[in-house]
Amino acid sequence: MTSTDAPDTSASPAATATMEAAHPFDARGVARRFRHAAIFGALDVLAPGETMRFLNDHDPHPLLRQIADRYGDGFEIEYRHRSEQGVVIDFLRRE
Repeated sequence: MTSTDAPDTSASPAATATMEAAHPFDARGVARRFRHAAIFGALDVLAPGETMRFLNDHDPHPLLRQIADRYGDGFEIEYRHRSEQGVVIDFLRRE
């Protein structure tokens, strides 16, 4: 293996998690009145080191504040995609 073939170990944990399986959660298919409860339920069952890949039709600023209030620094949050059509966010459960 040459030095150019060596894996990049400088990546953040959330970026590294994308190389492994991330559990998809597509909020677009969940009725609005149940979305936050369903998202919290999904986050609650993630084991340390697991990632939930969240898809939504809008940037969920109120949800992100609620997650910070509920979990503190228990999750690393990384936007994977952000546009007018929607967002993709990785939530990595910290160790």
